[in-house]
Amino acid sequence: MVSSLCFLFVAAGLGAEPGDASSGAIEVPALIRLVEQVDVPARESGVLAEVRVAEGRMVREGEVLAQIDDTEARAAEEHAKAELDVAAARAANTVNIRFARKSVEVAKAELDRSKESNQKYDKSISETEMDRLRLLVEKGTLEVEQAEHELQVAALTQRMKESDFRAVQERVGRHAITAPLAGVVVQVSRHRGEWVKPGDPVARILRLDRLRAEGFLKMPSWREDLQGSPVRLLVDLPKAPSAEFSGRVVFVDPEIDPVNAQVRIWAEFENRGLQLRPGMRAKMVLETPAPK
Repeated sequence: MVSSLCFLFVAAGLGAEPGDASSGAIEVPALIRLVEQVDVPARESGVLAEVRVAEGRMVREGEVLAQIDDTEARAAEEHAKAELDVAAARAANTVNIRFARKSVEVAKAELDRSKESNQKYDKSISETEMDRLRLLVEKGTLEVEQAEHELQVAALTQRMKESDFRAVQERVGRHAITAPLAGVVVQVSRHRGEWVKPGDPVARILRLDRLRAEGFLKMPSWREDLQGSPVRLLVDLPKAPSAEFSGRVVFVDPEIDPVNAQVRIWAEFENRGLQLRPGMRAKMVLETPAPK
């Protein structure tokens, strides 16, 4: 990844000489650099089914740049969805619980009638039969507990299948190679029909809507509160001499160059209309009064 991230710096107070702090503004020559650039990698192995971009194309964040063949992954997704549907149906099925509860009600009613009969007519129902009826009630009660347990297991199985389905969906999504940021495609490294594996770069994107400018500030103009200060960037464009852009200081190097007593600083700014390009030279004006 090519990644020198740099910044333009503060320049040119009105009527001030370069580097002159006495006029209340600090002017610094600067070089425009990139804030972000990225080599977009494949995240799954497979054959590139299509590549949708070419060099010079502007892309949006999240836009699909290329697609890895996902036939196998989609088949796995369908299988996982079917298993989830089965698990959901089982988790919603309360027939066994309702039947078991009804069976207990019937067994209890029969036991109660037998008890009443014995109260009216002594030993009209044998103890063996009474034991059998009690056993039926206990069995039904246990069947209710078993049905409730099975329903809980079915609910847990559904949650597990939901997790499996999400994992398969994520895998399907990884077959689409998307832009992690908005910018311009400057290189396409792989083409349709080629095999890629995770980590292989497919395209390189440069972010152009936000850039940096880097410069060096002389120690007499240095202040502790420079970071976060507003700056104006002045650039000579073909059709707009001294075009102005606004930004803020985002970094002040804590180290001072012992040879030339300068401090490296940089600022970030919005590149409206994408008029600027990395590598351009500019001037920046630090909108902060110079120290007295």
